[in-house]
Amino acid sequence: DQSNVTSYDATLVAIMTLQAFAGMWINSFIVSVICLAWVQKKTLNSNEKILYLLGCSRFWYLCVSWLYSFLSIIYPHFFYVQSTYTLIASIQSFFECFNLWVSASLCVFYCIKIANFRNSFFMSLKVKIDRIVPCLLLGSVLLALAIGILVYNMAGKEHCNIFTGQGNFSKVSMKMDDGFSPIYFMIGFGFVSSFTAVALSALLLLFSLWRHKRNMQRNSMKDLSMDAHIKAMKSILSFLVMYSINFVFLILTLTFSMRKQKYMMYLIYVFLHAFPIVHSLLLIFSNPKLEKTFLSILPCVMGKVCLR
Repeated sequence: DQSNVTSYDATLVAIMTLQAFAGMWINSFIVSVICLAWVQKKTLNSNEKILYLLGCSRFWYLCVSWLYSFLSIIYPHFFYVQSTYTLIASIQSFFECFNLWVSASLCVFYCIKIANFRNSFFMSLKVKIDRIVPCLLLGSVLLALAIGILVYNMAGKEHCNIFTGQGNFSKVSMKMDDGFSPIYFMIGFGFVSSFTAVALSALLLLFSLWRHKRNMQRNSMKDLSMDAHIKAMKSILSFLVMYSINFVFLILTLTFSMRKQKYMMYLIYVFLHAFPIVHSLLLIFSNPKLEKTFLSILPCVMGKVCLR
């Protein structure tokens, strides 16, 4: 069987392909720079560990998401094979959840590292942050793995329906019944918990900045940590705005997938694929080393593209 690809389908595939390859290039750049630093220094600090795993997870997430979108639009008959659908869906769910949780871990790391609170619990976290980061990353892997396994098991028990809607826009749909409620609950839990971690980190850092600024004004003193506060605050606030938008679209994904509204689902996927690209660019420009390397190689890359 072959699907009749409409101009609308081709446009969606073209947009998603451009997004996927741009995002994979940007995140592979982050991974490459950190790997070079790893080779030179023989070690990585906590921030570099998080950025390294985040770049890897986003690279593979964009790769698998593009494959899923391409096959479901252009070659939907591939998903008649149940094992193909369940495998791709579970891998995509794993990387999506892992990506969100590692991003949240980065915001929590910034908050603990930079915010100033006299609370004994917070001070102990600040001292132990380098030992906490591996635990956060391990927890992200385990949670994402649990969701991936749950999606694989539950999707494997359900009947896969392939249907063609108006304009031959083909899409894979799962038969929704009570068996799918654990999947949506787990995925929704992953969305809400990661967004909550980012929001709390931003609020705590904002409160710390306000207190620190008030103390400096009272004592008529200047402190270099103020610049660190402000820089981290700009980064986390930009992350929070993006996470808020991304969170809304993730919830819409669950809503429209249950209602089987295929056109809205793929428009939402276009916006969701833009999030790893923009967020990774913000991470590059908030890191002096990554920014310097990126700006140095960008003219060369653009020149080669123009020549082609």
